[in-house]
Amino acid sequence: MSDPTEPVPAPTGIDAPVLEASSPSVATDATDASDATPIAIAPEVSPAFVAPEALIAPEGPTRFGSVPAPSSLRPSQSPSQWPQNRPTFLFLGIVAAVSLFADVTSKAWAEVVLSKRTLVDPAIVLIPDHLSFTLARNRGGAWGLLENASELVRRPFFLLVSGLAIAFIVSLYGRLGAGQRALKWGLPLVLGGALGNLSDRIIRSSVIDFIDFRANWVESMNRAILKVVHGWGVTDHWPTFNVADVSICVGVGLMALDMFVSKRGHLTPGSGRLAPEPALSTGPASKPPSV
Repeated sequence: MSDPTEPVPAPTGIDAPVLEASSPSVATDATDASDATPIAIAPEVSPAFVAPEALIAPEGPTRFGSVPAPSSLRPSQSPSQWPQNRPTFLFLGIVAAVSLFADVTSKAWAEVVLSKRTLVDPAIVLIPDHLSFTLARNRGGAWGLLENASELVRRPFFLLVSGLAIAFIVSLYGRLGAGQRALKWGLPLVLGGALGNLSDRIIRSSVIDFIDFRANWVESMNRAILKVVHGWGVTDHWPTFNVADVSICVGVGLMALDMFVSKRGHLTPGSGRLAPEPALSTGPASKPPSV
């Protein structure tokens, strides 16, 4: 017979009874141990444990101000890595070459045809009192800039300005995005016009102008300028220009258009445009799900 005071070893395995929580010490009385009511002890949960349900996103709309923006809204590539529909230098060269060819051929025609006109009838009238073709040679820049300056000053100045403008256009064109259509056309037009006038300055030391325009709004504009600039001439005659000047003005207009329509924000892949920032929620931030 076993001694009733001898401690009974606890069985192990599946059939083991539930641990007792009445006392940490070993029971010395077998009768008292048999009458003790077993109390189940809950297993300890590690602080690092997270229930799987907590990893599931809550249902309902998500506010921009409460959680970070999803990765789908962030650009995964830089603009230089978007190959589709990006402007190419081949397109730049083609548009600039067409603009340059139109300018050079029109100047050659004006120099041959209009130089044969007499002083009595020097112009080819297209729209009476408004538009005509008249041959003129401009040694200066726009509105006669540096026209009376020395050739040692005027020629290097315009060559330097034209060279810097061409370098800037080519550099800027290489950084265009896929959706910048205004600059895609505007920069080649400016480049072609700049090359047209530059070739005139190199070959003839002057620029051939032949498009003569007059209008009442030109006179009104000059009167307004006279109020600011003392001694400004008032006339209804716009300075004579050429095809290169038209290309430059249209190109600069497209560049200004792109500047106004562009918005601040993150670049969106595939479009090359500047997208607006998502609106932030003004309400309270949502609480994380409780475990």
